[in-house]
Amino acid sequence: MVKLDIMSDPICPWCYIGKAQLDRALSQRHDHPFEIEWHPFQLNPEMPAEGMDRRAYLEAKFGGKEQAVQVYSRIAAAAQEAGLDIDFSLIERTPNTINAHRLIHWAGIEGRQTAMVSALFAAYFGQGRDIGRTDVLADIADSVEMDASVVMRLLESDADRDSVAARDQAARDMGITGVPTFVVAQQHAVPGAQPPETWLNVIDELRTRDA
Repeated sequence: MVKLDIMSDPICPWCYIGKAQLDRALSQRHDHPFEIEWHPFQLNPEMPAEGMDRRAYLEAKFGGKEQAVQVYSRIAAAAQEAGLDIDFSLIERTPNTINAHRLIHWAGIEGRQTAMVSALFAAYFGQGRDIGRTDVLADIADSVEMDASVVMRLLESDADRDSVAARDQAARDMGITGVPTFVVAQQHAVPGAQPPETWLNVIDELRTRDA
């Protein structure tokens, strides 16, 4: 097996698109060699714990409403091309994602990490749910067959908060400045939402090398 480490944030639209593109490639190569692990990288590590109004956040980030509309029109086009149906109008708040990353970590312990990442993307981009809320996260945990009551207790504590934050910082210390970033075999960094063809080429090269 070949380790594929993915630095991602569940509110990052390019991460959602990048996962969809990777999934399309993997569906064409069922014998792919990848062992996938998801790692935390907060787009907004200084976001207030309660999050903030999404429109205000985007206008502040991109320098006004017009610029935000331009950026997200490109994102919407890329999402549609990747086969994703995102209704950005459903998203009212931009959350702090530290708790979502803690949940992804716990899902990994139970062997449900990719399912959890998929569920978080679907909840945020597909349903406009506030994935900064502990009750929402517990409900999402239940949807991937984790114990919602245990997850709720963990979220209400500080369990693994420091270690998740440290892993986020470690990615930045490695020089990663944006997500998604894919690291193949702990050696080769592949930044951005790559088309399926790129991943098919990578998989075929790995298979040839190991033949």
